[in-house]
Amino acid sequence: MRVLFYADNTKVQPWVDGLREAMPHAQVESWQPGAAPADFAVVWSPPQQLIDEQPQLKGIFNIGAGVDALLKRRLPPGMLLVRLDDAGMSVQMAEFVCHAVIRHFREFDVYEREVAAGKWSFRKPRLRGEFPVGVMGLGVLGERVARAVAQFEFPVVGWSRTPKAIEGIRCFAGPGEMEAFLAATRILVCLVPLTPETENILNRSTLSKLQPGGYVINVARGAHLVDDDLLALLDSGHLAGATLDVFRTEPLPADHPFWTHPQVNVTPHTSARTLREETIAQIAGKIAALGRGEPIAGVVDRDRGY
Repeated sequence: MRVLFYADNTKVQPWVDGLREAMPHAQVESWQPGAAPADFAVVWSPPQQLIDEQPQLKGIFNIGAGVDALLKRRLPPGMLLVRLDDAGMSVQMAEFVCHAVIRHFREFDVYEREVAAGKWSFRKPRLRGEFPVGVMGLGVLGERVARAVAQFEFPVVGWSRTPKAIEGIRCFAGPGEMEAFLAATRILVCLVPLTPETENILNRSTLSKLQPGGYVINVARGAHLVDDDLLALLDSGHLAGATLDVFRTEPLPADHPFWTHPQVNVTPHTSARTLREETIAQIAGKIAALGRGEPIAGVVDRDRGY
């Protein structure tokens, strides 16, 4: 069995070495133009040339949960695409979102500014019941986030494309229930996959439906958010703030207003990083399962986009 590895802006050799160790009977190589035909490819944002030169691949494994970049390539019909279904990412995402929710709810951002100015003061405690958290997207990451936030006794609601049932979470589904979901939400967490249907989903219309004093946490993709619409709603006072980890252009351009807006907290796409050892173990296990004719998790439905 032959496996090719390619990942944009990533140190290649540790991945190749790790895949070789996890699959000792496979020939694992870093992809180069003109590479010999392989059985599988393990990739992140591969060039079109790799796909064009390897039409015989039995499957492509994406070293991330989001496959929007991969789906922009021209892919042979029927080629198996597989995404990560966790590999250590869900607990990171839960940590990040809980931190962002609590930082806003407890007004730790205000304390940070006041302490920096040498001011000793207290804020009136706020009621959790007045800060319902809405998780938009209830896949592996979204469900883990919703359950984690609920542990801090916030009311939690969730929205997904198809119906879900999660204990302790009030779930909404489909376009027909989006408006009710937004109306039940004060702190919105975006975790939907990026598809043609969800691009620009965080816009003036949807964000205006959040409860007054709403807060936005985007940890999915930058293209979900219409930047100018968010800024306008912040400046109008309808939204209280935002924590943004993903952006349309990354790194975020130095002149972008998000850097300096007092109500926007920027982090450099670090909410859930790919963990190499866990990812390699998952992919090696899935390749072995395919060899035994067994079903695997994370197979991408191209029509849905995830």
